[in-house]
Amino acid sequence: MSVRAVIFGCDGHELTADEVAFFRAVQPWGFILFGRNCGSPEQVRRLTSSMRELLGRQDAPILVDQEGGRVQRLRAPNWKARPAAAAFGAISRQNPRAARDLAYDNARLMAAELCDLGINVDCTPCVDVPVEGAHNIIGDRAFGNDPWVVASLGQAVIDGMMDSGVLPVIKHLPGHGRARADSHMELPVVDTSREELERTDFTPFRALARAPLGMTAHVVYSAIDPTAPATTSKKVIDEVVRGFIGFDGLLMTDDLTMRALKGSLAERTKASIAAGCDMILHCTRNMDEMREIADAAPVLSGKALERAHRALAVLSRPKPFDIAATTARVDGALGA
Repeated sequence: MSVRAVIFGCDGHELTADEVAFFRAVQPWGFILFGRNCGSPEQVRRLTSSMRELLGRQDAPILVDQEGGRVQRLRAPNWKARPAAAAFGAISRQNPRAARDLAYDNARLMAAELCDLGINVDCTPCVDVPVEGAHNIIGDRAFGNDPWVVASLGQAVIDGMMDSGVLPVIKHLPGHGRARADSHMELPVVDTSREELERTDFTPFRALARAPLGMTAHVVYSAIDPTAPATTSKKVIDEVVRGFIGFDGLLMTDDLTMRALKGSLAERTKASIAAGCDMILHCTRNMDEMREIADAAPVLSGKALERAHRALAVLSRPKPFDIAATTARVDGALGA
């Protein structure tokens, strides 16, 4: 059966009959979970198992946003709270090697929890580079404001995730750190020169271009394309994401329902695909929205299909490690 180039969310702790019928007919590439979907470890395991069963694909991607800090869909008491990325950046100022090791260990622990639940994709690391005066939507989700420190710690997270059997997603291509608005609520416009963007904002993404998965930014870069945000800009995706940065992994949109984007969801879907995105991400539980997107989203084919296959092909069995000792080491260093 053909797979649709879309990732959908669902309503609650288990799939409804309507959702089962819809997802079975549409065959999305994968699913994304939120706090509304996560009650207990046993319940999440049942949910992820049922999702793969209805798709008939045991490697079907199931995503979550589990960065640490403010962005954690799996929360206490059932799951351990994790530090925000900025905590590792702070350690890096004194001891870069220790920061990389801790970021790696923390990612391994976080991914091990996810893997146990049947979640095989984590939308992390956030490798945006914030600047003074930027909106705090990124803030401490970033490792810091030095592009090379961000790249180094981002690579440590990527390595830790993949060594624990979870695919990472670098975000938000080609950089959300300079935005002075929250793209969930409005469209940010960055007027910085292309030369400066290449020197700073784009640098971590270029260093991490071999990552298997990436997510776009709903941000306008006026020096490159003043008419459209990166998600729907063929110029930004061709010249910057695929060109200067050299990212050839699977490129998914950020959530299409965010207010930075204009037009109907069908129009947003078609514009994103036309611009060069491989995959549509839709995060609400709204069935009418999902139907509209499903009607507009293409079957996964061509280079997008190749990138999807390539991403899943690098997903390997977790490497063994001492969870108790690693937990003690991370907690001790971070004062957990």
